[in-house]
Amino acid sequence: MITFRKAGPDDCGLIHTLAGEVFPATYGEILSGEQLDYMMQWMYSVPNLRSQMDEGHVYYLAYLDEEPCGYVSVQPEGADLFHLQKIYVLPRFQGKGIGLALFRKAVEHIREVHPGPCTMELNVNRHNPALRFYERQGMRKVCEGDFPIGNGYYMNDYIMALDIR
Repeated sequence: MITFRKAGPDDCGLIHTLAGEVFPATYGEILSGEQLDYMMQWMYSVPNLRSQMDEGHVYYLAYLDEEPCGYVSVQPEGADLFHLQKIYVLPRFQGKGIGLALFRKAVEHIREVHPGPCTMELNVNRHNPALRFYERQGMRKVCEGDFPIGNGYYMNDYIMALDIR
């Protein structure tokens, strides 16, 4: 059974550990090792995770039979705009519906905090197979770009959007 728990600052170490497994597995064939290391520090160091929470990122941890297996993060970006910042499932748990459950949890959270119509956007690497997953969930590509993230690195992404009613 998949369950969820809203994460708090004390969970930053767990999120860091999960990311240390899933992030390289997801991007190891897409990004250089140096860029992976940079992005892990930039997005997933414990102090940076705490800062994200302070800035309004809401994290949910997913558990399958009480074992942590993934996470999702959503951040408000405007009056009617939210950004799905992160959604990852550990490789050994993929194919069990956890990604879909996390996606639905993100939409549910947005509906709880914003009962009116709004949009959820996300960035997805143009070479990430997850692109098909997002399209199956009703998301559409709204633009693409090469977004600088520092240290000479870029995120080569599509921005996808879902209208939430």
